[in-house]
Amino acid sequence: MSGRAENMIQLIDVSKEYKMADSCRVALQHINLTISEGEYIGILGLNQSGKSTLARLLNGLLKPTTGQVLINGMATDSPQEIRQIRQLLGMVFQNPDNQLICPVVEEEIAFGPENLGLPPEEVNKRVDWALELVGMQEMRYHAPHLLSGGQKQKVALASVLAMQPRYLVLDEPTSMLDPLSRREILEHLCRINQENHITIILISHHPEDLLDAKRLILLHEGSIYMQGTPKEVFKDMEKLKAIGLKRPGLYQLIQQVEEEGYRIDDNIKTIPQLVEMICRI
Repeated sequence: MSGRAENMIQLIDVSKEYKMADSCRVALQHINLTISEGEYIGILGLNQSGKSTLARLLNGLLKPTTGQVLINGMATDSPQEIRQIRQLLGMVFQNPDNQLICPVVEEEIAFGPENLGLPPEEVNKRVDWALELVGMQEMRYHAPHLLSGGQKQKVALASVLAMQPRYLVLDEPTSMLDPLSRREILEHLCRINQENHITIILISHHPEDLLDAKRLILLHEGSIYMQGTPKEVFKDMEKLKAIGLKRPGLYQLIQQVEEEGYRIDDNIKTIPQLVEMICRI
């Protein structure tokens, strides 16, 4: 592999089919995609677009029917490399209850590092770091099953972060959360990406969840339908409408303001930020 392949995720002509009793369903077809270390990627699509299949291909839970999935040059269908791949790439799923297995938050977060064979002092250091990163220090000795949905998702996130992955894949992590908890999780992901340079791959069918992404990949019927910055993707109303997707309210407002002759900064990610900028103008 070239040097560049050592710091990226590559999907090379990847297709995935699910064989039924008397038929075959194509979930992904001919996906070519490169994600560099440190990027913040949003993956958007309606149900059955292939988003969750893509997530599970990235850490080898599923194997491609054709093509290759490479994590830092290592193939996910290689039994010799899958353990190392899963240390590099952590996953957070939609329902945190399916990920939480220990009776105490601290033990939950320590579970992964302990299984890496790290010494106790390093495990404790990682637990402290991960709890602080998601703002859950005060819940250290609580039982996970007694926490709110948003708190459980933060614990699930902290338990993956304690493994110190270089890539973090999140499959619909906000779908069961209230608006406040959803915003908190998204803010934590931004900070993790910016301050710790961990690659974020956030998968959702809610366009509003993906406004912080630097690059947005829109899946439709198993193929890459569009990609670009969120602003570039959400600007093409006709293509979105053709597959049944609506633009977030933020981008509808931005279009109206720009039609009045004003240039809106690409860093505007929320309606309050837009209002503040308009007031300055």
